[in-house]
Amino acid sequence: MSSSEVGKVGIEQLDLSPVGEITPKLLSLLRGVSIFESLKDEEFECMTDIQQVHMAPGDVMIQQGESVKHFAVLLEGKISIFHKTGKQEEVEVASYSAGSAFGELPLLANLPVTGTVRAMQPSYLLLLDEESFWELMTSCPQVRKAILRNMAQRFTKHQTMTLQHEKMASLGTMAAGLMHELNNPGTAARRAASQLRQNLQRMHELSTRLSRTELNAEQKECIFDLQAHAMQAEKPIRMNSLEQSDAEEELATWMEEAHIENAWKLAPTLVSVGIKAPDLECARSEFQPELFSDCLSWLEALVSSMQLVGMIEESIGRVTELVHAVKSYAYEGKGSKQSINVNDSIHATLVILGHKMREKEITVEKNFDNSLPLLQTELSGLNQVWTNILDNAIDALQQHGRIELKTWTEERFGVPYILISIADDGAGIPLDIQPHIFDLFYTTKEVGVGTGLGLGIVNKIVDQYGGTIRFSSQPGRTEFVVSLPSTRAKS
Repeated sequence: MSSSEVGKVGIEQLDLSPVGEITPKLLSLLRGVSIFESLKDEEFECMTDIQQVHMAPGDVMIQQGESVKHFAVLLEGKISIFHKTGKQEEVEVASYSAGSAFGELPLLANLPVTGTVRAMQPSYLLLLDEESFWELMTSCPQVRKAILRNMAQRFTKHQTMTLQHEKMASLGTMAAGLMHELNNPGTAARRAASQLRQNLQRMHELSTRLSRTELNAEQKECIFDLQAHAMQAEKPIRMNSLEQSDAEEELATWMEEAHIENAWKLAPTLVSVGIKAPDLECARSEFQPELFSDCLSWLEALVSSMQLVGMIEESIGRVTELVHAVKSYAYEGKGSKQSINVNDSIHATLVILGHKMREKEITVEKNFDNSLPLLQTELSGLNQVWTNILDNAIDALQQHGRIELKTWTEERFGVPYILISIADDGAGIPLDIQPHIFDLFYTTKEVGVGTGLGLGIVNKIVDQYGGTIRFSSQPGRTEFVVSLPSTRAKS
């Protein structure tokens, strides 16, 4: 049956009727419910004010986002939960077959339902409204234990699935930016390689011509000196725009007067390695104009080739860094016990979010303690903590905003703690929101904006590591401080 086939919508439209006395037949059906299978007959007597409902395929008990008002026991049929994000199609995220009970988690945790609950087959259910459910929890210890045990198992599974879903969602949100990040160095390397091929071809042609000319000792020494001068500068000399323009114009004018071909094309490369007109005087006096021109063209091609090789190395290094960051981000905390460098973990997240920060021209100031102890753990999700806090900070900042990162250690009760501070100079968190930011699944972002991971889950992750997270916020500065014991890892 398609999830789009909808019958009656909402518990108010369904035909509910009281059960009355629990008959032997109904008791037999209840025995098939996993959370009740170990109860004695007399322990079912405290289940009063039960209602029953028959649902046809397509009937909707409750819609996504609504408050849950009933605890349900499915005796026959099949019920599924469908989740919808934004304008996307509904996706089936869970299903219940006969013998299942559900609804206790949102009732006990006061959470809205995370999906639309719909019958997939003709289904027969027992329902306890909120008042009857709490009465059952109060008066029936064995039923209460069974329901709480079921809730704990479901909550653990739900939390694990949510963390994984949010991790994949956050990676998906950043995928476009990562493609842009990988495309830039890839394009630069391809362009540099193409230009390098042209340089090598030009150097071959010039070398062939020069090899047919007999050079005296003074000419050879002059060429070797110029080559040594050019090769001393491993990287282009950085000048401001005005200085560079003046130096290029001065050298190009001098070379034109010396009848050098393509003087204005050669000047920028030669200037970039610090060559000035006086450095070329020896060559001007020793060479004929045509030979002098070939020598300078060969020298420019050599310098340009070395710079292009450096550009290719830098581009490949950037791609390698991105791949390493994504791998570190995606696989951190998986497998057996491991040692995590917190500074490296934060750096990987900065690389992943780099495109968002560059779009807003955000300045990042890092003050990392390089002597931090390694974090010994079997847990995962630490990078989700940095992702959420940094992503929120980026979204809160205007153009040219600032983020400050700091790591250091403190000893508490003989245990070394790693502390991480993430601060921004944005508008701050509104006072009416501050008491709720660590509520589970609480977020002020619209669907599809940011990673979608609430600070409530971040708080849970930090708690699993045995740590704490606190914050302070006012207009112009918001700071989150995470404290993690380096030698403790709760399972």
